[in-house]
Amino acid sequence: MPIYEYLCNDCGPFTDMRPMAECDLPQDCPQCETTSPRVILTAPAFFCMPSDKRKAHATNEQSRHAPKTLDQYKAAHGPGCGCCSSSGKKKPARLMTKTRSGAKGFPTARPWMISH
Repeated sequence: MPIYEYLCNDCGPFTDMRPMAECDLPQDCPQCETTSPRVILTAPAFFCMPSDKRKAHATNEQSRHAPKTLDQYKAAHGPGCGCCSSSGKKKPARLMTKTRSGAKGFPTARPWMISH
């Protein structure tokens, strides 16, 4: 459960652990029992988090619907990438041989396999 901050007018700020469904509801002050509203007094403590966890949080928070920049796109797909090549070049045709009986053979594909 997350810890939320509240501000009592008489006693000052205090914190309490509550379910997320009750995050916006006021909380009674533990000292004077006055109903106090929730406030945000401190920033989340990401500065003391280990770098690998901070990177994981940043990765999880990236929007997946946003388009990639050209540099990001080029980093993912190198030159001559067959899936997204925009140069208009077609892949070279696969080398195929036929025997007299009509059986097809692909000598460069998998030389260890026997064709049917």
